[in-house]
Amino acid sequence: MSTPHTPVRPGTATDGAPDPAAGPRHTLAFAALILGGVGIGVAEFVTMGVLPQIATGLDVSIPTAGYAISAYALGVVVGAPVAAVGAARAPRRALLVGFMLLFALANAAAALAPSLGTLVVARFVAGLPHAGFFGLASLVAVSLAGPGRGGRAVGTVMLGIPIALLLGVPLGTWAGQVFGWRVSYWAVAVIGLLAALLVRAWVPRTPRDRTQSRRAELRAFTSTQFWLTLAIGAIGFGGMFATYSYIAPTVTEVTGLDEGWVPVFLFVYGVVSVLGTWLGGRLGDWSVLRTLVLTGAGSALSLLVFFWSSGATVPALLTVAAIGLTSSAWVVGLQLRLMHVAGSARTLGAAMNHASLNVANALGAWVGGLVIAAGYGYRAPALVGAALSLGGFAVLGVSLLVHRRDVGPRARAAARG
Repeated sequence: MSTPHTPVRPGTATDGAPDPAAGPRHTLAFAALILGGVGIGVAEFVTMGVLPQIATGLDVSIPTAGYAISAYALGVVVGAPVAAVGAARAPRRALLVGFMLLFALANAAAALAPSLGTLVVARFVAGLPHAGFFGLASLVAVSLAGPGRGGRAVGTVMLGIPIALLLGVPLGTWAGQVFGWRVSYWAVAVIGLLAALLVRAWVPRTPRDRTQSRRAELRAFTSTQFWLTLAIGAIGFGGMFATYSYIAPTVTEVTGLDEGWVPVFLFVYGVVSVLGTWLGGRLGDWSVLRTLVLTGAGSALSLLVFFWSSGATVPALLTVAAIGLTSSAWVVGLQLRLMHVAGSARTLGAAMNHASLNVANALGAWVGGLVIAAGYGYRAPALVGAALSLGGFAVLGVSLLVHRRDVGPRARAAARG
């Protein structure tokens, strides 16, 4: 059931050309890429932590303020294929810098937004470079890794989001509560600008990949497994977002704690997400498909448990930890799976995982808001989230059946040969 990875020699560029900067500079390159991921992670999740403050500041309801979450997710979905196809033969370092500069400008606009409509537009623009950055960063990371270490390399780059959840989002939430929600977006804009400068300084320059073309990238959309893997993320990961999007009011209204506890819950989620991302990379080098099965089942179970455990502090914290561990490992598995099933469309496969996860973001936030607005309370999104997670797990089952059907004849032919 394991998924193969294309071996890449250490110290090579993405197109196979020798990279003279191999060695310590690779560590700095990974650090720059991780910092960019930290900024993106804070931008994506901090809105959920300061959602009540945004609602109060712009004089709208909390579910209405949730449109700012969905707008960012929509920007990622729109930006992923555009960035991937447009970047097929472009210099990757230059694109990474450009993505970070656009990201920084959009978050500065969000900090200045005078109304919800303006904030929604700024959030949409901020989401456009999200998938392109992570997609190209994953490809650069694999190019810097040794044979059999592709999963670990991708897991390392993906650490940006859990580090954001561990440190950036709790700090951003605290700052937003104390100094106003606009401060959170200003901080993200600064991180984005710094990341652009460090990527330019530390990431090795890679020439245009003339073996790639827009037509080759688009060919991935003809793959059944490509669409199934996208559906796993879009539906299944929506469960986590249905719950996480409304974690702030859940902590205060259901668990019955002061709003000062919200950063604590976010911090716990971030700690275990770092561990989950690390674990997902290593499990991915063992078997991508088995990783998806184990972490997908764990995610569905932990969300179901949170429906009952959210009423008490310690059980709620433990369950949030379980959600963070399983969901972050699941993300790495999905990234590796898409990079494999996309075939030669490497850029598109690496980027579209983030599009599917942000469809999940929009879907989860929307469905969670619907059940809250319908009067079912802040406990209900966890139950809806468990249902969505099980839906993604069911799609994974279909993907495994298709995989067995496709691999079976080749395995039998190899045995006869």
